[in-house]
Amino acid sequence: MMTAQITSMTKGKERHRGYGLWLMLTLMVLLWGLSWPAMKIALHDIPPLWLGTLRFLTAGVCLFILVGYKKQLALPSRKDLPIVLSVGGLQMLAFTALGLVAMQYTDVSRAALLAYTTPLWGVLFAGIINKSLPQKKQLLALCIGIAGIAIICSPLEIDWSRQGMVKGNLFLLLAALCWSVVIFHVKQHQWYLSPLALAPWQMLFATLPMMLLAVKFEGWPHGIRWSPLLCALIFFIGPIATSVCFVISTSYGRKVSGFTLSNFTLGVPVIGVISSVIFLGSQLTPVFLSGLTLVFAGAVMAIAFSFRDA
Repeated sequence: MMTAQITSMTKGKERHRGYGLWLMLTLMVLLWGLSWPAMKIALHDIPPLWLGTLRFLTAGVCLFILVGYKKQLALPSRKDLPIVLSVGGLQMLAFTALGLVAMQYTDVSRAALLAYTTPLWGVLFAGIINKSLPQKKQLLALCIGIAGIAIICSPLEIDWSRQGMVKGNLFLLLAALCWSVVIFHVKQHQWYLSPLALAPWQMLFATLPMMLLAVKFEGWPHGIRWSPLLCALIFFIGPIATSVCFVISTSYGRKVSGFTLSNFTLGVPVIGVISSVIFLGSQLTPVFLSGLTLVFAGAVMAIAFSFRDA
């Protein structure tokens, strides 16, 4: 009788931790989704690479303060340097720089969707490196989501002859490729310092090269039109939607499979699309909505299968 009660309590605690895990991942998706229209609005007053620089500078300062307050601030060990370079260089620097530059040529809805084609690349990496294939039901979820992306990127919805359209979309696909590498690496890495302790250094590693790129390609930021709105947007994009979300991604993302995390983050463009309609007045065509429905369905199916198999 006592054993049964202990077993029941243990299962209850595990279920509670599971709900907490998905709650944090949902918060991450919500904040990242809202950051896309926020970045689009900010780009009216600040060049993309300087926006990226301020994003990681402000987020990094907040994380250095937080980690120092928790007395966890320490230099990364040699064994943790690969994950610092991977997350800082690919997920933060490359993904953000490519995405911000691309948004000059595409609208928020399509930019978010293309940038979050990570499941496609994630499956390829899993197959090549681990020599494994997803289960049939996972593959079905993936195919449904990718079919939706294909519809949205088809000539029925996008004018590919428009100036910068090809460049912008290629940049977004490359950004997705970069993040897929990081998702796989985060799952495989043997952590020595905690993800929270490493996050400030990852932000620092992203900030300095981003600033150098900004100076080289955009010059010194003399023409930024500062306003209360721009400051509020940078605060949301940096300390909130960046520092909070990257900590969640590295801390909680390790507790689910790379395939599940990739599919779960497809919720980001869904939030990005909804918020772009609300804040930017974006118009959604029937073709776009049909593709978006398939993308969302694929993500929901992948999450449901993960719950069932857990």
